[in-house]
Formats: sequence, structure tokens, C-alpha cells
Amino acid sequence: MLNVLIVDDDTEFTEVVSSIIEFLGHSISVAANLEQAYEWLDHQSFDHILLDFMLPDGSGLHLLDHLKKTDTTPYVTFITGHPSVKGILSGICGPKIDYLVKPLQREDLENAFARKNTVNINTKKKYRHFGCLIGESDVMQDLYLMIERVANTDANVMLIGESGVGKEVVASAIHHASKAQGKHVAINCGALSKELIGSELFGHEKGAFTGAISQKKGVFERAENGTLFLDEVTEMPLDMQPNLLRVLENKKVIRVGGTQELPVNCKVISATNRTVESIVLEKVLREDVYFRLAVFPIQIPALRHRRDDIPLLATVFLNELNDENNCTFAWTTTQLQKLKDCDWPGNVRELRHAVHRAFIMSDPTSTEVNLPNSLQSPFSTENKIANGVTAGQTIEDVEKELIRVTLDKVEGNKTAAAEMLGISTKTLYNRLHTYGDFSEQT
Repeated sequence: MLNVLIVDDDTEFTEVVSSIIEFLGHSISVAANLEQAYEWLDHQSFDHILLDFMLPDGSGLHLLDHLKKTDTTPYVTFITGHPSVKGILSGICGPKIDYLVKPLQREDLENAFARKNTVNINTKKKYRHFGCLIGESDVMQDLYLMIERVANTDANVMLIGESGVGKEVVASAIHHASKAQGKHVAINCGALSKELIGSELFGHEKGAFTGAISQKKGVFERAENGTLFLDEVTEMPLDMQPNLLRVLENKKVIRVGGTQELPVNCKVISATNRTVESIVLEKVLREDVYFRLAVFPIQIPALRHRRDDIPLLATVFLNELNDENNCTFAWTTTQLQKLKDCDWPGNVRELRHAVHRAFIMSDPTSTEVNLPNSLQSPFSTENKIANGVTAGQTIEDVEKELIRVTLDKVEGNKTAAAEMLGISTKTLYNRLHTYGDFSEQT
């Protein structure tokens, strides 16, 4: 059953259409103008809106603009009295909006409702927690509770999880839930050179260094009254961390080349794909900095630990592509089970890309998704190197062999090897240095 809203000031027309919709087994609400429609939408969600183009207090296009500002995404069918208007609206609104011309028959409404089934209508927003997170498993419910509890506090949050689990999305969710007045500003600490990171974090004054042709605010200032997301924070150079600690403790920054302390106020969310054990053992983060950043640590579950969410995620991703390309592809039960059985070492990011590839390869004249026979990832645990590993070998021997084979595979490219091994380039160099003559051979 669909929940339908009809927005039209022709009472005779709305009475007839309401009767037909009720006969078809759907729930119907009626608004005679935009004001009444806005009131309905403020208190109720709808799957489908039948919308007159010309209304007493404005155009139906105003309602489309209103919908874009809300979390609801009903399917919209414009109702027009003249065939020529249909062509004009199509040019304005594009292919995602349907059009019907009065008078309407029962078959017209049946076809309009059939074009979007309830799964396609709802998955775009209904299953998005905090506007961006998808998943109904127990571990995700625990995650939602933590987000809800920490969002309205001033506690700094550290997100810990494997690559691809959605750490940046969780950071956005916390910012969204906090209802902060300021911006959500993100910076990748691992992507900046040692020379630039100070300027990016704290800003600089004009003339502070060669190329500093004007004053620049750092991310702490830009995130005022909002949220600052420090991605890959464990890749920040150690000699820069005391400066970060000073800001976290005093909530004041000094721009590079400046002397004045500037107050800053923002929630700091950091993220790393390292485990806490790795952070401690490899000493990539000062202890005092860690405890300042990880006042409230959150472990984000890997996709293999919430397999029940995979069919929902795959359906949402596919429906997004359907909406963008005006297609009607749908998964079969067998395909969803196949997706669920994969281990997805690249987590949600890898699943999304797999769905996109399958969508691209599917026949646009069909509704069947062309899912490849094998979804096995090159990073899958089933593909991990086992040659040469025997009982009694030390962990160091196995690790050394794994690094050697990986470097051989990427022809000595240490950046690519580190990515394949799931470690930072810095950690790889440390390992090579530890193995002495092995590092020279590579």
C-alpha cells in the first residue's frame, strides 16, 4: 500500500481520483494548495505525490524545491490539463518526474504507481540514519546509539576502522546529529607534506614563507562552531603533534608566521585505519595526543561483521543508479545471497564499486543485473599468499616473505605495496629497515 498525497484545487477532480486510489488499496490525503501541502509534508511522509502544475498560491515547481530541502523523497507525478504543458515540464524537470494529462483513468494511476515500487521509493532516504548511514544490523544500531550520545557533547571522537568502512560518513553523521551551526571541515593528514601541514591546520600570515602571498585561515578556524575531521591522523608527522596538542588543550591557534593566539571552537573528530594496538606498538601517535583525540573512541564494524546489511546496501546503491539513469534494474534473491557471501575486504566502498560495475555491464533494455560469476577481491583472505609458509616459521619470517612477494608483484613500488598490504608507506619502510639485508635486496 502506498501513502499518496494529491495537490490540486479542483475539488471535483480530487474526489474522483481519491475514490480510484482508495479502490486500488492505497491511502490518500488531499491538499488544495501549496500551504496545505507543506503542512501535510511537515507531519507525514508520502510515497507518491500527484501534483497540479498551477495552484492558487504558486506553481507545483515550488513544491519540488521544498522537497529538495527535506529528508523525504516521494515520487512525483505532475497532473496537467493540457498536453503542451507536459512537454514544457519535461524540459524543466527532466526524466525523473512523471506526467499525466487530465482526465485520468484508473489505468493511468495504476501505471503511474507501478513505475516506482515501494522499495525504490523508500531506500533512498528511509534507511539512511542521520541522513547518510545505511544498515539495520545490531552492530549498526550500537553505532547509531554512540553517535546520538556523543553528538551533543563537546567530547573529541576518534573513529577506528578498516579502509572503506565509512569513517568520513560516520563523521558526517556526528556533525549532522550535533546540529552544529558551523561547517563540517575535513582534512587528510596523510596526504599533506610535512612543509604544508602546519599551514593547513593552523593557517599562515602573509609572507610567512615563500608563496604565502596572502593571509590564510587554517582548518581549525574554518570549522568554527562546527566539526573538524582529521582523517588518517596517525600519519601526521611526530614533530607536528605537539602543535596539535597545544591547540587541543588551549583551544587557541597561532598561524604560521604569526604571534597572536586566536581562539577556536570546534568538535574534533579524527580517524585512522590502524588498530589501537598498532598505534601503541608503532608509536605513530604521541600518548598525550591520543588521549586528547580519543576521548570517545568509536570502532566502526567491517562489512563482514554485518553481513545482514549487505542486501540492503546493495539495493540502495542500485536504486541510486536507477534513479540517476532512469532505469529499473532489480536484484534477484540469488544475487543478493551471492553478494552476502563475499568477504568484502574493501568493505562498503568495495561493495558500492562492485554494484556500479555490474550496473554498467547490464543490458539497458532489461531489468536484470549482470552480476559477474566471480566477485572475489584481489585483497580477499582466500587470495592471501600461502606459498612457502610452513609450520614452525616465525611471524617475522612469514611477514618478510609476504612483503617480498608483494614488492615483486608491484615491481618494487613501495607505495603500491603498502596499499596492498594495508599499511602505511612509513610502516613498510620501518619493516624493511628492521629486516636489514632484506631491505637492501628490495
